[in-house]
Amino acid sequence: MSHEGIRFVTKEEEQRSAEANRPLPREAVTPAKVRVLITEGKGLEIDWQDGHKSSWNFAWLREACPCATCVDERKQEGRRAGEPKSKSTELLPMYKPPAKPSGAHMVGRYALQFNWLDGHGAGIYSWDYLRRHCTCTECILQAMETTGIPS
Repeated sequence: MSHEGIRFVTKEEEQRSAEANRPLPREAVTPAKVRVLITEGKGLEIDWQDGHKSSWNFAWLREACPCATCVDERKQEGRRAGEPKSKSTELLPMYKPPAKPSGAHMVGRYALQFNWLDGHGAGIYSWDYLRRHCTCTECILQAMETTGIPS
């Protein structure tokens, strides 16, 4: 009998995981204002109902795509959401244009979806996902305290 893929989790790891996955308060995952700054090429800004403000650049958002294909790719490569792929070691790497969407639209009342210029568009960025991956200094420090790694 093979035991590949079995991983024993310590009580501390289990506790950290439970803390990181606890439900967030409704105000923390409800946007008061959403701005997708495509023309400016900046990214996404959200003012949350609890008063917190978050922003993400387009490069981070593209690398953090929550679709199953992108999540699996990141897991195989050992990357976190938003972490870029490692640079090619080719002598003359191909030019890759910066990540930018051609458009964005709401998905119900719970998420945002981007249509990326590279043709990808499967990722649905829920408000919960975005808030849990806030890139502000305060949230990164809190994530490091809770889990030991940045979000």
